[in-house]
Amino acid sequence: MATQDNCEEGDNKSNDNMCKEVKASLAHSTVALVEEEPEEIDPWDMPKLKDTGVPWSALDTKGKVWRVLVSVGKFILLLGFLYIFICSLDVLSSAFQLVGGKAAGDIFQDNSVLSNPLAGLVIGVLVTLLVQSSSTSSSIVVSMVSSGLLSVRLAVPIIMGTNIGTSVTNTLVAMTQAGDRSTFRRAFAGATVHDFFNWLSVLVLLPLEIASGYLYEVTKLIIDSFQIESGEAPELLNVITDIVTESIIQLDQSVINGIATGDPAARNKSLIKIWCHTFTNTSLMNVTVPGPDNCTSPSLCWVDGNYTITLKNVSETCNLQKCKHIFVNVNLPDLAVGLILLALSLLVLCSCLILIVKLLNSMLKGQVASVIKKILNTDFPFPFGWVTGYIAIFVGAGMTFIVQSSSVFTSAITPLVGIGVISIERAYPLSLGSNIGTTTTAILAAMASPGETLANSLHIALVHFLFNISGILLWYPIPFTRIPIRLAKSLGNITATYRWFAAVYIISFFFILPLFIFSLSLAGWKVMVGVGVPLVAMLILIVVINVLQKRKPRCLPAALRSWDYLPLWAHSLEPWDKLVGAFIAKCCCCCKCCQLAVEGEEHKEKECVENNNKSHIAVYDNPAMSAEKEVENEFNLELNILKNTRL
Repeated sequence: MATQDNCEEGDNKSNDNMCKEVKASLAHSTVALVEEEPEEIDPWDMPKLKDTGVPWSALDTKGKVWRVLVSVGKFILLLGFLYIFICSLDVLSSAFQLVGGKAAGDIFQDNSVLSNPLAGLVIGVLVTLLVQSSSTSSSIVVSMVSSGLLSVRLAVPIIMGTNIGTSVTNTLVAMTQAGDRSTFRRAFAGATVHDFFNWLSVLVLLPLEIASGYLYEVTKLIIDSFQIESGEAPELLNVITDIVTESIIQLDQSVINGIATGDPAARNKSLIKIWCHTFTNTSLMNVTVPGPDNCTSPSLCWVDGNYTITLKNVSETCNLQKCKHIFVNVNLPDLAVGLILLALSLLVLCSCLILIVKLLNSMLKGQVASVIKKILNTDFPFPFGWVTGYIAIFVGAGMTFIVQSSSVFTSAITPLVGIGVISIERAYPLSLGSNIGTTTTAILAAMASPGETLANSLHIALVHFLFNISGILLWYPIPFTRIPIRLAKSLGNITATYRWFAAVYIISFFFILPLFIFSLSLAGWKVMVGVGVPLVAMLILIVVINVLQKRKPRCLPAALRSWDYLPLWAHSLEPWDKLVGAFIAKCCCCCKCCQLAVEGEEHKEKECVENNNKSHIAVYDNPAMSAEKEVENEFNLELNILKNTRL
């Protein structure tokens, strides 16, 4: 109190200085006692893209012209890189088809396996992963249904699987942004929101389809009610991209379809298309047949000695012009060409993606960034705010229809989510729209089928469309049901802390889990129920306990209010992170040791060579010594021969 009184009086300078120190200390102590902890920054808030350049108003005429020219140049470069990015995705799909296309056709052949819905679902996932194109795997299914080898009802789970398999591409694209933690959090969540939507839709709609045939029956009513004429699928963006992709590689899709439909001649054919222009000539010719029963008709059949001859239409295909892609005259197997294209397309894909992100970061600054972010992320005013999401769905469907690939569209918006231009909440309806857009393309492609196979082809395409519409009705209209957004954010937080977990997620959900389910389905229903039901029940129980621990812990017994009674490795990723870190450090250490060992051996070799050179030089410099050395060597050799003969 005395100190405070002295401070109030303020008689001299020394007293004033002491007063200031005391006030500062009192203020600091008060803040330390009463100040609340600073609020944590939400990692999902849209980052502010600061404009580090000179403001427009501060530029002279020359500076403004230069900035406009630079901006136009960057925009042209962005379009160019985006074009190359789309082309590389197309080439990547072709590469995967060359590597695993024939295996995909073989997988579809076993109808006894396809009769199991879970096996059909997993086959759809794995085949789409093999060929990296849902349109290719869907076309295989359509061709099998059209040829009568597969019924529409059995093809429904396979179509669901293709929906899941196609979502891995944008997840892999998000992996290329693992350099920055916050960017990777948003990009990986923006990519996996599509995955979670597809998985959750399958978890609900597949049991419903098995129990009631909901998708099959509704689409059958639509097919029976409308007389739909055949049409032709339009080519929009493909007209532009095919100029580049067809100059690199062209594939013969009929080979995969032929293998799937059981054509033995297709197995020995290459997927690489050699002849682009052919002519088929059909003419009546005399053909020798085994017997009269094999004749075209009794009037066109006669016997000449031991031979039965009939008139028959014979088609001959004449090759007119070769294709003009790079690998048309390369004598390499499909696997080798596929691996070459796979490596090159991945290199170009990653390079383009990095350059696109760099360009977007340099372009989206200041007022430009704020305008774009407002357009993409602002909702309509009350009470029409709910309309914004549905408009985003239509935008996603329209853009996917233009590029004719949901993988291309979702992969293109993933880096935008990463740098903070598009929010997760806006990326979700855009991804849902891309699912619808890819099915409309499939419907138009099915309408191009011949009249006798039009109904079945269109039936499958409508099943795909209704599946996505039903999924949207389940997981979008009510905000509470938008579970994929919450799951994607949780996974984004985990992968931002433990970046290695992203690779674990991709391998587990897209390879290990489908293969595990497939092996259970092969073992039969009894094994599947005996192993699958306890695992699913345990998983549901763990999820329920986790939700109750966060929201209503009092409802749980004291022992279950946390997982602390379990070993740390069973409820935390921290021990696994240390293990992965130690493994990576050991690998790096081994690589360094190997490198040092190689360098040491090279150093020793150099020393040996230098010593030999020195010895040779010494001998050359002293001929007398070299002559004495030769005489001594000859004497030792004769002495050894004499010893050996005596023995």
